[in-house]
Amino acid sequence: MPSTRLPSAAGATLHDAGHDWDAIRVPRSVGLAALAILGPRCGAAIEDPLTSSGVVYYFVPIGTANKWDVENTVALGAGATLMIPPTRRTEGPGPYWRVCPGEDGWLTDPDALAAAIADAFGPRIGEDQAG
Repeated sequence: MPSTRLPSAAGATLHDAGHDWDAIRVPRSVGLAALAILGPRCGAAIEDPLTSSGVVYYFVPIGTANKWDVENTVALGAGATLMIPPTRRTEGPGPYWRVCPGEDGWLTDPDALAAAIADAFGPRIGEDQAG
């Protein structure tokens, strides 16, 4: 994990993306649905309820941000920072772990995440729905 800086009063610290991981920011409602779809395939995930409608951050391999192109999401790579809560914080206030980092690592497979986000958003208007 990259070196920490700027600790907050709540114990969360800012970390630079693009060193050990990139991150994907997803709107809360879609992020939570994607989390349920991913199930045990999900790596560590942070919920930040302090943004306007809340977001969920997923950790993905370095370099993912450079090629990420999923509508209504934001990729955070080199040059971006993310507030990381203390290891045991699993509820607010502030950012907290929806899925704590485990021994198997922090990362979610980006292809699985993109598919889960697409499923969570549902079909687009005009798309054929297989049935």
